[in-house]
Amino acid sequence: MIRILLTEDQAMVRQGLKMMIETDSEMIVTGEASNGKEALELCERNTFDIIILDIRMPEMNGLDAARVIRSRWPQSKVLMLTTFNDYQYAMEALKIGANGYMLKDADSEALIRSIRSCLSGGLSLQEEVAAKVIPQLLKQTAVTSVDPSITPRELVIIRLVGEGRSNQEIANELALSLGTVKNHVSQIMDKLELRDRTQLAIYAIRHNVV
Repeated sequence: MIRILLTEDQAMVRQGLKMMIETDSEMIVTGEASNGKEALELCERNTFDIIILDIRMPEMNGLDAARVIRSRWPQSKVLMLTTFNDYQYAMEALKIGANGYMLKDADSEALIRSIRSCLSGGLSLQEEVAAKVIPQLLKQTAVTSVDPSITPRELVIIRLVGEGRSNQEIANELALSLGTVKNHVSQIMDKLELRDRTQLAIYAIRHNVV
């Protein structure tokens, strides 16, 4: 079962999200929190595959909680959830290393797809969010060319990561083993001195690899 920590300050919204998530028989909400502080306390005592965080909450907001989670429990994926269609929140979430960013008006199928994408190593951005975030990334100052140490095969993998593909999807696309793809991704991140796949996806977008 996929173990999920659901963090949302409004109890009714939280219960609604829980019901949506658990329509998938492989997913179970094993922890619930009403703010970032409670979420961190639960992470101290339990292991979660993915942590869903609302952006705006009392005591500790989702962005601050995500910073701690990415630092202390990097094996857990982080999906940000908000009602605010504001690229600045999404940009900040991606800089922190969140694996996805969804709006609360998403239906259950979109939410479940996003959870699965995050778990498989993809970068999940709801379409409306991506439409605002990607142009902003492209406006930022970037190196004009990709690092010369990157091989043609690695460049293809960077492009696929930038498109939000999971390791398995990349393996299928390039007829490689899953282990080979994982090794390539790790080597690429070492070369570029990047922390995680989210930063690699942003690198792909900013360098026009996608």
